[in-house]
Amino acid sequence: MHAAGVPAGVFNLVNGDGPTVGAALSSHPDVDMVSFTGSTRAGIEVARNAAPTVKRVAQELGGKSANIILDDADFEAVITRDVGRLCVNSGQSCNAGTRMLVPASRMAEAAAIAGRAAEKLVVGDPKAEGTAIGPVVSELQFNKIQGLIQKGIDEGATLIAGGIGRPDGLERGYFVRPTVFADVTNDMTIAREEIFGPVLSIIGYNDDDDAVRIANDTVYGLAGYVSTNDVERGRAVARRIRSGNVHLNGAGTDSNALFGGYKQSGNGREFGKHGIMEFLESKAILGYHAKV
Repeated sequence: MHAAGVPAGVFNLVNGDGPTVGAALSSHPDVDMVSFTGSTRAGIEVARNAAPTVKRVAQELGGKSANIILDDADFEAVITRDVGRLCVNSGQSCNAGTRMLVPASRMAEAAAIAGRAAEKLVVGDPKAEGTAIGPVVSELQFNKIQGLIQKGIDEGATLIAGGIGRPDGLERGYFVRPTVFADVTNDMTIAREEIFGPVLSIIGYNDDDDAVRIANDTVYGLAGYVSTNDVERGRAVARRIRSGNVHLNGAGTDSNALFGGYKQSGNGREFGKHGIMEFLESKAILGYHAKV
């Protein structure tokens, strides 16, 4: 920051953990505003610590985003693409489309495509040529993901690819097998909880209304995805998804467009004008001309 010419004091960095440094910053009366990115659980603590000083809090928290594949989409292309995108950053993306919604009558077809796509992804050293997925962030996160994969098996979802344990040939490190579950129902743990790993749950729906109902049946609302050959149909579905942003037909993130969540995915927005406004206070100055 100094090398870039930022004036001294504009940017300050304090290292530490949440319960000590995080709590001190969010509760301190000289801190006017807190912007937090992390888990919903931690976000609740930030808001609780900030409440006594009535400071503004903007939060970008967890997600369990729905990825609706409409029946007219190119299943082979779209599902293959979206399995790969799900596994970016080893699946540790708050806005990942971890619930893939497909027509119930085409569950087997969708599951086969997703399974093939997952099995082609190379897990290993991130610096090695051809590697698609590196390790997850910690032993704690690795164990959490393993437990949730096992939970999916125990609750009756159909394991199509991956599963518990490290990928073949990797005896150490926090590497997770790209995992695909089919025949998932939205009341299963793997459809309700944010896994934060390369784990996909495929859920069947009956029609567009049912897909929207399932998509919105979550405590989260960070992102959503819709794929279709009929753009107007896709937009109509997207408008009904209760999330801060919806990606249509594979569109990526745009730094000029707002980003943030509904419900327990947070409050406030990042990016563009909306992101700047979170850090500003509005003021009205009211009065008369001096001669009146």
